[in-house]
Amino acid sequence: MTSSRSRAFGGPFRYVQGPGELTNLAQHAADYGDRLFLLVDGFLMDSIRARFNDESAAMTWEKFSGECTEAEVGRVAALASEAKAQVIVGVGGGKTLDAAKLAAANLSLPLIIAPTSASTDAPTSAMSVLYKETGEHVRAVCLKHSAELVLVDSSIIAAAPLRLLVAGMGDALSTWFEARANAASDTANYIGRGYRRSLAAMAIAEKCYRTLLADGFTARLALENGAVTEAVENVIEANILLSGLGFENTGCAGAHAVHTGFHEIESAAGAYHGEIVAFGVLFQLMLENAPAVEVEEVLQFMYQVGLPMTMTDLNVEPTEENFQKIAGRILDGNSGVEAEPFLVTRDLVLGALKTADAMGRRFKSRAAKV
Repeated sequence: MTSSRSRAFGGPFRYVQGPGELTNLAQHAADYGDRLFLLVDGFLMDSIRARFNDESAAMTWEKFSGECTEAEVGRVAALASEAKAQVIVGVGGGKTLDAAKLAAANLSLPLIIAPTSASTDAPTSAMSVLYKETGEHVRAVCLKHSAELVLVDSSIIAAAPLRLLVAGMGDALSTWFEARANAASDTANYIGRGYRRSLAAMAIAEKCYRTLLADGFTARLALENGAVTEAVENVIEANILLSGLGFENTGCAGAHAVHTGFHEIESAAGAYHGEIVAFGVLFQLMLENAPAVEVEEVLQFMYQVGLPMTMTDLNVEPTEENFQKIAGRILDGNSGVEAEPFLVTRDLVLGALKTADAMGRRFKSRAAKV
């Protein structure tokens, strides 16, 4: 329980989303500076750069090395300083964006974040994660504030593999349920030193869930047929903005604890963050003994959009050994499960994991017969 009665809300200074918006980068950046340093995912460099026929701002382009390490952040900051950059722009996936965030913070420069997929809600947050060269997690870094601008080109997002958008829906699916748990336990959010949730934050978290239910399946069908519809735009906003503001201003809980737990299982390495978190939502609902009608609603959504619903879907065998490993990490402290509004024991965690897996298997079996 937080020791303060004060509420706080944070987020990026601006958010702009629409097809082709990345080509308006110079226009958007003009309020902050005209010498831009762009850090771009290596495999995207050529296709992203080709979008800029008339570069009205001075642009320095640099490929991201592939891992957000202390050394890489230092390298990027040094190059940006040498280029006399006035604005840092991160273009790509999560690790590229994290490196751009840290480089901008090190140089005290304005930051523009341009995600190329909607697979997580990290673009709007004031957090970065550092790794070792070998890929192991080192630590999360809390920054003073989020980006000056999050610029989302929906045509680029729509062209990314569909699995990424679906994984983003899995991450976004957790937002409302974890917000609700944090509100019940009055756990501090992730703004500054941590405060209580605002009404705005709770409303955003719930709107995120309602948007997924309303538009998630339609958005998937649209993208499968090469269309960027209003449903697609709504889901992109839910995955990035609503979920990002929601999680940072309300907090994570049981669903993200499962993602932490799956770090213990080597075979799960190929699963995306949002895919594991989606299974974590089932775990959290079982842990909280959620109403059957709510569980059914979540299961139906997950099945329709194609999210993993079982351990096997995530390439993890539902063995007692694996359940014990995951449970041990969940209960090891600072996984998120401590935000649940009741005493969480090992027996409860094991029971929720096993029941979530069984629930997913039963629903898939039932749906396949219809």
